[in-house]
Amino acid sequence: MSELTDNEIIIQGVTTSGRTFRPSDWAERLSGSLSTFGEDHRMSYSPFVRPMTINGIKCVIVDKTLKQEQPATYNFLMGFAQANDLTIIDPTQPVA
Repeated sequence: MSELTDNEIIIQGVTTSGRTFRPSDWAERLSGSLSTFGEDHRMSYSPFVRPMTINGIKCVIVDKTLKQEQPATYNFLMGFAQANDLTIIDPTQPVA
């Protein structure tokens, strides 16, 4: 498992009311929609978005650089999280 940095936002597969988000492969699907296929015909996740399981919770890790590089994609991801009432964690922001 790679280390998280302060330049990353975590979208957890848990709603703000504590319910597990379904389907269970949502993080892979969401990250996969932004992936590419290389010459080796293998899928590569975006360098800005990747699925990860943290403490048994499916998550999508979003590099904040995406906001400057691809604002529409960043807004799509944040909109997806908000529309589905998912928990968004920004390690640089104080917990309310």
